[in-house]
Amino acid sequence: MMLSPDQAADSDHPSSAPSDPESLEAKGLRSCCASDLEAPDGDGAGGGGGGGRPAPHPQQPLSREEKRRRRRATAKYRSAHATRERIRVEAFNLAFAELRKLLPTLPPDKKLSKIEILRLAICYISYLNHVLDV
Repeated sequence: MMLSPDQAADSDHPSSAPSDPESLEAKGLRSCCASDLEAPDGDGAGGGGGGGRPAPHPQQPLSREEKRRRRRATAKYRSAHATRERIRVEAFNLAFAELRKLLPTLPPDKKLSKIEILRLAICYISYLNHVLDV
């Protein structure tokens, strides 16, 4: 089948084809399935996470979920999130280090994992309760 130059240009470069619904319907390119993928109320509550959803049409306002996803995709947001996470992990590790200093072990400078610190703290607290009861 031979295509005219206009049809060949449209089929060779789908990204250059117009994406608004009116022009797609005029060319007969819009399928019935494209409208099925969009949420009817536009709130983005499709349930699947929206991984394969097409971008909303320009005239439709962005859903809350889509706005959040776009905001979180910015380098500034990711950098701020990484900084907050680093601060949280450092505070977590400092708390374990302080707890470790309070627990008796032989040798005193023995390196313990976090789970070992927690288990030792449980045993030590139980021991201290037993001493108080006697």
